[in-house]
Amino acid sequence: MAEVTLKRDLGLLQSTAINMIDMVGIGPFIVLPLVIQYLKGPYFLYAWIAGALISLVDGLIWSELGSAYPAAGGSYNFLREAYPGKAGKLMSFLFVWQTLIQAPLVAASGAIGFAQYFAYLVPVNEWQKKIVSAMVIVLLTILLYRKINSIGKIGLLLWSGVLLMFTWIFVGYFSAQHHTGFMHEFVNTDFNFSQLIAAGLGMATVKTIYSYLGYYNVCHLGGEIKNPGKVIPQSMLISIVLIAGLYLLMNICVAEVIPWQQAAQSEFVISTYIESIYGTAAANAATVLVLWIAFASLFAVLLGYSRVPYAAAVDGQFFSAFAKLHPTKNFPYVSLLTLAGAAFIMSMLFKLTQVISAILAMRIIVQFIGQAFGVVLLRKRHGRSHLVFRMPLYPLPVIIAITVWLWIFVSTGKEFVISGCIVMLGGVIAFAIKEMLNRKNA
Repeated sequence: MAEVTLKRDLGLLQSTAINMIDMVGIGPFIVLPLVIQYLKGPYFLYAWIAGALISLVDGLIWSELGSAYPAAGGSYNFLREAYPGKAGKLMSFLFVWQTLIQAPLVAASGAIGFAQYFAYLVPVNEWQKKIVSAMVIVLLTILLYRKINSIGKIGLLLWSGVLLMFTWIFVGYFSAQHHTGFMHEFVNTDFNFSQLIAAGLGMATVKTIYSYLGYYNVCHLGGEIKNPGKVIPQSMLISIVLIAGLYLLMNICVAEVIPWQQAAQSEFVISTYIESIYGTAAANAATVLVLWIAFASLFAVLLGYSRVPYAAAVDGQFFSAFAKLHPTKNFPYVSLLTLAGAAFIMSMLFKLTQVISAILAMRIIVQFIGQAFGVVLLRKRHGRSHLVFRMPLYPLPVIIAITVWLWIFVSTGKEFVISGCIVMLGGVIAFAIKEMLNRKNA
C-alpha cells in the first residue's frame, strides 16, 4: 500500500484566512474590558499597539524559520534544527511536552469564552456554561475530522464571519448618534512611558498578546502549504498587519460610542456597543457573529496544534501512535483526538481568567525565546545563503524579541511564572526518563 503523506493544498488566501481566524477568536471581545481596567483612561490603546509591535517583531523570526523549514510541527522542527545534538532533542521535546498542556488550554480558553458570550443570548448558570464549552470542542472535532483541502474551504467560510463582524463594528461607529470624544482625549493626553509602565502596561499587554497569538499558526501547517518559502512569511505578516489595524479601529469605535468607564465593566462589550446603536435585536445578531468568530478561531487552533505531536512522532521523538495518519482522509487523527479530548476536560475545569496568563507563561521560555536564540545559532552554523526569507535589520529584531518576551514573562505574575517553570522542569524530567528507557531498549 502506498505511503500516506500530508498534501500541500493550502495557498496564500487560505493560509492567511486560517491565521486570521486563529488570531481573532473570542480574545479581543473578552479582554477589551480587562485591558481598560489595567490602564484606566485612554492609555489602554497603547497596550494594543504594544501587542501589535511585539507580534510583528516576533513574526519576523517565525517567517525566517518557517520559510526555511516548512514542515508539520512548526516550533518542534525549528528547535530541533537550531540546537545541536541532545540540546535540540531536549528543546523540541519540551515544546511537544508543553503543547500537550498549553494547546488544550488555548482551545479550552476559547471554548470558555464562547460559553461566556453565549450567556448574553441564553441565560445559563455556571454548570450550563461548562456544558456549552465542552460541546463546542466536540463539534470542532467533528468538523476537523476530514481532508485538509476541505478544511481550507471551511476556513474561508469561517473567515467571512470575522470580516463581517468587524465591518459591522466600523459601520456602527458612523451610525451612532453620539460620540464620547475618546480620540480627542487620547491625542491630548500627555504620553509618559514611565507612568504607563507603572499603571500596568505589562499586565495589560499580556492580555492583548493573548488576542494576537496565532499569527504563526501557518508554521504548524508547514507540510500542507503550497510554495511555503513565500506563502508562510507573506500570510503571517499580512495577518499581523490586518489584525492590528482591525483591533485598533475596534477599540477606538467602542470607546467613541461607550464611555471607557462603562466599557471596562461590560461583560459583553461588543453586544453592548451594538445594542446602544441599533437595539436589542441587532445586539443578539452581533453576539451570534462573535460566537461564530470564537468557533472559527478554535477551529484553526486545533487544526494547527494537532500537527505538532504528529511531527514529533514521525521523527521518532514521541509516542509512535501519534504518527498515524487517517488511511483515507490523510490527517493526524490520533493527535487531533488526544488534544481535543484534553481540551474537553479543561474546558470543564478552568475559568478564562486563570488560563490567559498561564498560556503565555508556559510557552515563552522554550518557544518564543528559544526560537529567537535558535535563529542566531542557525545563521552561525549555516550562514544566510539558504534562507528564502531574511528578517530585516538582523540581529535587532532578535534582541528586541528576547528582551520584550522576558518582560512579558515577568508581567504574567509570580504564580504563573512559577507554574511555567514547573511545567518546564517536568518536561526535563520526562525527557531524562525517555532517554534512559531508550538506552535500556537499545
